[in-house]
Amino acid sequence: MSSFDPNAPAASASGIFGLPYSELEADLVLLPVPWAVTVSYGGGADRGPKAIFDASMQVDLYDPTFQKVWECKTAMAPISKTLKKESRHLRVLAETYLEGLLRGESANSNEQAFLRKNIDAGCHTMNQWVEKKVDSLLKKGKMVGLIGGDHSTPLGALRALTKRHPNLSVLQIDAHCDLRLAYEGFKFSHASISRNFHQECQNLTALVQVGIRDLCQEEAEYAEQHSNIHLFTDRYLNERAAEGQTWKTTLEHIIRPLGKEVYLSFDIDGLDPSLCPNTGTPVPGGLSFYQAVSIIQAIHASGRTLVGFDLVEVVPGDSEWDANVGARILFHLCTEAHRSRQSSNL
Repeated sequence: MSSFDPNAPAASASGIFGLPYSELEADLVLLPVPWAVTVSYGGGADRGPKAIFDASMQVDLYDPTFQKVWECKTAMAPISKTLKKESRHLRVLAETYLEGLLRGESANSNEQAFLRKNIDAGCHTMNQWVEKKVDSLLKKGKMVGLIGGDHSTPLGALRALTKRHPNLSVLQIDAHCDLRLAYEGFKFSHASISRNFHQECQNLTALVQVGIRDLCQEEAEYAEQHSNIHLFTDRYLNERAAEGQTWKTTLEHIIRPLGKEVYLSFDIDGLDPSLCPNTGTPVPGGLSFYQAVSIIQAIHASGRTLVGFDLVEVVPGDSEWDANVGARILFHLCTEAHRSRQSSNL
């Protein structure tokens, strides 16, 4: 570290953001999960971790509110080639299954049921892999951030964290609620992540969802039936702004339902799609970059502790724009995780 120059270009063979730390040395380990099996519109999220890593080399290591942020030890674990290969194999099965549905074939036919069983089994194995990896890192005293992949990937991480933080709150930035039950028949769909975790975590203090602008009747009814789910839809945010409410006040309302310990799930499609045009399911509207960063920073500023996070659904396109934005969101997530660690001795 004595020879590291935070003002210089990233050196070859350096780690995430050009930092010199190994996974063994790091206080915060980023776990890449190159998985995109149950995506329902655009694909490519399995390529997100590598694209974010590459784009991170262009991020300047300065935060005006955090002195010498580059001294915070962050490293990214290797991308699993085995996991990525299995994701692509299962995606072929998923596409075959979905094509069958489009042809009018019954989801319960022998062939369709066989495909769905194999896909669910593979996703279950992925969840177990993530849970085991995160659990192992937590036992070593590491903080963990997950880089997807599609939004189905953090379930294992949430399972591992709730063993240590049973009264966890989840703050989700997203265009979608992800409260569907077995969407398109897939038990571990990217559109079911919040439903799956909400049903598993009996002591969940709150699930606060921000930036929502696409939800179905089933999701709206499910949210209404559970008092610990709080929706701050894109429409709500814009109506409050039109009425003259300051963003600071709106931010206070967003943070208020959260408990002391917070997990932040950041689906990149929660942003305005001009910032992430290639994400799998873009929706008009959404948060500005400033609004998103201010939400991330409000967790620690409010006296709460960020105990873990994920960044998902970043899909590289013809340009590096999506990965560029994703890398900068990741930088702020990492900074806030380190800030929480320093103040709470995680």
